[in-house]
Amino acid sequence: MLSQALALGARAVFIGRPYLWGLAHSGEAGVAHVIQLLRDELLMAFQLCGCGTVSDIKREMVMHHERYLAKL
Repeated sequence: MLSQALALGARAVFIGRPYLWGLAHSGEAGVAHVIQLLRDELLMAFQLCGCGTVSDIKREMVMHHERYLAKL
C-alpha cells in the first residue's frame, strides 16, 4: 500500500493506525517492530519493481484490479 500511494503521487503516507496497534500491543518495542515491518515491505516492493529510490517508482507501475477482471 505504501508503494502504491507513492507511485500515485502521494508526498506522505500516514502510518498512525499501525503505529498505535504496535504501541497498544507491545509498547515502544511494538512501535519499532511495526515501523520495521513497514520499511521492509516498502523495500521489497521497490525491489520487485526494480526501483532503487522513491523517484524511480512511476504511476504506470500500479494496476487496478478491474484491468484483471476485464481479461476473464
